[in-house]
Amino acid sequence: MTDLESTGFWATLLVVTDWAIRLLMLPIVPTRRSPEAAKGWLLFIFFLPWLGLAVYLLIGRPRVPRWRTERFRQFLHRIEPVRQKMSALPLLVPPPVVPQYEASVHLATDLGMLPNFGGNGVELLTDYAGTLERIRRDIDGASASVHLCFYIFASDQRTAPVIAALGRAARRGVKCRVLVDAFGSRPGLPALLPELRALGVDVRVALPVRMGRKAARFDLRNHRKLAVMDGRVGYTGSQNMVAADFKPGLTYSELMVRIEGPAALQLQAVFASDWFVETGDYVGDSCFPAPLAAGDVPAQVLPNGPSSSTQRAQRMVVNLIHSATRRVVVTTPYFIPGQSFEDALGTAVMRGAEVHLVVDDHIDQFLVGNAQRSYYESLLVAGVQIHAYKAAFLHAKSVSIDGQVAWIGTCNMDMRSFELNEEVVALFFDRRIAGQLAAIEDGYMRGAQRITLEAWRRRPFGQELVQNLSRLVSPLL
Repeated sequence: MTDLESTGFWATLLVVTDWAIRLLMLPIVPTRRSPEAAKGWLLFIFFLPWLGLAVYLLIGRPRVPRWRTERFRQFLHRIEPVRQKMSALPLLVPPPVVPQYEASVHLATDLGMLPNFGGNGVELLTDYAGTLERIRRDIDGASASVHLCFYIFASDQRTAPVIAALGRAARRGVKCRVLVDAFGSRPGLPALLPELRALGVDVRVALPVRMGRKAARFDLRNHRKLAVMDGRVGYTGSQNMVAADFKPGLTYSELMVRIEGPAALQLQAVFASDWFVETGDYVGDSCFPAPLAAGDVPAQVLPNGPSSSTQRAQRMVVNLIHSATRRVVVTTPYFIPGQSFEDALGTAVMRGAEVHLVVDDHIDQFLVGNAQRSYYESLLVAGVQIHAYKAAFLHAKSVSIDGQVAWIGTCNMDMRSFELNEEVVALFFDRRIAGQLAAIEDGYMRGAQRITLEAWRRRPFGQELVQNLSRLVSPLL
């Protein structure tokens, strides 16, 4: 074969294989995937078939490993006696809610398999150092179990009191379990793991990179932040177990919620499921004590993760926005919505509701930050008011509806959180808590710059080009 013939052969082979990849992936990519994500992947594969195929094999398959799904089913079987026992307790009878939101409560219960519980004492926490101190005090007050699960857990000056409290709890016989994400906590793991183990804390790494049968997409992450003491006090929200200035040049502003009462058992169940899936060990029925009333606030926990095809968090937030008649506020550092989410915001404006989106002004992730900004113009045209927070890096994730419903959790308003990450959200169908959240959101808006349509359209062409190009890959982020 001559050099010319050889060149022609390889060129023909390249063209044939390129088209073979495109045609093969055409029916595969849309399976169990949103239309936006399917279009993004197909666009990538059609332009760069071989590179697109390689990336898809790494992070594109939406399914979790079968063994994780089977472990979760086993957990549901193990915890069923606890659920049956709890369902017979009068204190856990679902409390009445405003009729307008009865369907939303039913939806959350159906999606997450965790009902709306009354009898809770609820506090919203915005002081970063103060939140760490509250967690430390509750660990020092624990008598049976302490469970922490954090996407980022580092041993630093700010977290040292919490780590010391874990050691004291372990020494007095409290069972202390800590679950940290393999990716989010990676920089600090070499120091953190031996430190906690030396203190008698059972610490495990969630979703480590594995090969073989237990291999999973390396970008599937446990993004939850929760702490539960004795099954009676629980925390969740946006704050990680790390100093507020852990990222150079940024100081984080967070929102956490402390729940004391029956709903803390739901956070306990979320931790127990994660622990069982990762370790195969059940925390034990003793970690689910008979609940005690600590207030009069109804509370409900909604877990979200890739093992569910329903995208629980996105369905819930879209449903809540559609229920709004007066005011919607969405606060999130990362905003890459699906079409249903974007349409819900615009529809709320058309119904006469005041709709606010509070985002951070900083870009800490280049592609994500620019893809997010590509949505601003269409939102502004629809009448959504966008506020870019400047005072710090606003990492809070919350939604308030009409001063009646509050959503606080770990879930960003983007496709990654909705489809790929393990997340958790606390819902409060309660006017008092929703009013407190609205006051916090008003503070965010005072520390933000309002983005207007006219000013946004005057941004440099280069920025607009980068934003629009980033949007093409937003379903992959």
